[in-house]
Amino acid sequence: MCVSVQAAELVVPQRKVYKAPPPPPPARFAPVYTNWTGFYFGLNAGYGWGQARWDGPPPLEFNTNGGLFGLTVGYNLQSAGWLLGVEADYDWTRLKGNTACGVIACETRNSWLSTVRARIGLPNDRFLPYVTGGVAFGDLAASNTTLAFGTASTKKTGWTAGAGFEFMLTGNLSAKLEYLYVDLGSFDCGTACVVAGTTNVNFSANIFRAGINFKFDPGGVSARN
Repeated sequence: MCVSVQAAELVVPQRKVYKAPPPPPPARFAPVYTNWTGFYFGLNAGYGWGQARWDGPPPLEFNTNGGLFGLTVGYNLQSAGWLLGVEADYDWTRLKGNTACGVIACETRNSWLSTVRARIGLPNDRFLPYVTGGVAFGDLAASNTTLAFGTASTKKTGWTAGAGFEFMLTGNLSAKLEYLYVDLGSFDCGTACVVAGTTNVNFSANIFRAGINFKFDPGGVSARN
């Protein structure tokens, strides 16, 4: 009996020890959800290059180029994975060019440009690629170095189309890069062009610009649960 009791006392049940799993590593970049809906305004600046054509005979074609700077306003509506928006801008421009036409120089220039456009985009969190198109407004001036014939100028309505992408920096601030093709059509410049054998001037331009926009809705970016 003593041996049995001592043997029973020596038997110790073994308990299993479970270790807690290690905590997951902290995320390097917290996922976000970007809401693009809302009104915004901003600034833009860039460069333009294009072509002016004075109808002949013979026709004159020469390059125009210059910088631009202006203001932007717009509204975005994000729904069902798509973005629909409208945007308007006004830029002060220095797009001009000239060429020799006989013994004088003929020049075409544009000093302001405005567009009103629709935007259609496919947002992916902070990143927004989009296409855009609409109406363009601007002034056109044609002149030559013969003072007797002077300068002719007018305001024109044309069209514009392009594409770009925008990136949400914070809940309120975004940056964009954009390309636009602008065609303001033609106008009759009268005696300012008659020395070149024409009274009709055409103008088109390629616009590449960058911009910063401020969105009024403060809830633009939030953490995703």
